[in-house]
Amino acid sequence: MSSAEQTSATTIGTYALSPEAVLRLPPQCTIRDAAQLLGQLMLRLEHSAPVYIDAARVERIDTAALQLLVAFLSERKARRRAVVWLECSEGMMRAAQALDLTAALALGAAG
Repeated sequence: MSSAEQTSATTIGTYALSPEAVLRLPPQCTIRDAAQLLGQLMLRLEHSAPVYIDAARVERIDTAALQLLVAFLSERKARRRAVVWLECSEGMMRAAQALDLTAALALGAAG
């Protein structure tokens, strides 16, 4: 993920999130990018504050990337730490639904 993807602040209501607080998934999120995604997730695993994921730009996401996200959400849940989806693209939702991972990814209210 390039530094340009993390430079703009995101807001929730009137609260501005720092760029470091938001993990922005790239348009192509595939096994080719799995090592980089894993690194980004590992950096955020221990954060006590909620981790915000923005999947608005995802055009294509494969099983490998979805598996990493499921494992991350599961581990955060086990540690009683929050993950908040800011937005999910149609492509992200379709992929999660096709693999029956919508519940595991807690995407019911995202979109």
